[in-house]
Amino acid sequence: MTAASEKALVVLSGGQDSTTCLYWAIDRFGRSNVSSITFDYGQKHRIELECAREVAAAAGVANVCLPIDTFAALGGDALTDMAIPVSDEADQETELPVTFVAGRNLIFLTFAAAYAYRHGIQHIVTGVAQTDYSGYPDCREETMVALQRAITLGMDREFTIHTPLMHRSKKETVELAVRLGALEAMALTHTCYKGLRPPCGECQACRLRARGFAEAGVQDPLLDTR
Repeated sequence: MTAASEKALVVLSGGQDSTTCLYWAIDRFGRSNVSSITFDYGQKHRIELECAREVAAAAGVANVCLPIDTFAALGGDALTDMAIPVSDEADQETELPVTFVAGRNLIFLTFAAAYAYRHGIQHIVTGVAQTDYSGYPDCREETMVALQRAITLGMDREFTIHTPLMHRSKKETVELAVRLGALEAMALTHTCYKGLRPPCGECQACRLRARGFAEAGVQDPLLDTR
């Protein structure tokens, strides 16, 4: 089969990176062959669930949201634990950012593969990137390579995990979004770790996004909602 006849599932958070990847998948596999999946994992910034639905609708692809409440039960990170404020500080024990949700991408992609298995989908697309990533070990290329092999072996079916942004800076991600015609959809996205939209402009996620648009010389459509 060719890429134009194969199906792809995009892990869609409603953020800048996953939205860019959604349009990348549409460009590569064709709109009719692309669907998206979003996870309700007990995140504090619930707005991302709404953004994912809006982005998928704007792109003309189906979106399904699956509940995974275990992360909220585990706690220990600033994105799911109400007792831990969002900040740039690192956890004293792990030295990872307090926004790191342990195992999140591993679980997301495993569930995505399980969904893909039931729907005859071979390709899974995710927006992880180690170039500009926030120190998360589950965003590294070697993690994705190992996980692809694990889910392929564990389900006895060939899966391919695509990471279009793996070696792109935020500037390059913005430039890719422009080429793919995804810029308009950026007005529907969400980035802020504090759950604010328009963004707070202060947290690490906001700063990375702002720097990428600035370096690309492109106005962020999300800021037009102010």
